[in-house]
Amino acid sequence: MAQAFQSHDHQLEVHGHEHIHVTHHAKGGTRGEIEHLTAVHTHDHNHSAFDHAHAPHDNPTREHEHEAHIHDHAHPTKS
Repeated sequence: MAQAFQSHDHQLEVHGHEHIHVTHHAKGGTRGEIEHLTAVHTHDHNHSAFDHAHAPHDNPTREHEHEAHIHDHAHPTKS
């Protein structure tokens, strides 16, 4: 049975964790082969305050580490 969505808000938060970047590298050749290149780095960044609803988290910290999200790398704690 699916869990009911719970509405809640998130306060502005600045924290750091690893970011994984994936780029596509055109290898060339007759088949137009592409490979994925990954890089990992850590820096502080912010999450703006917002309200939303979803099924309850089992482990919010761990789940956030695996969510894709966008950050302003020129100003990571001011976006």
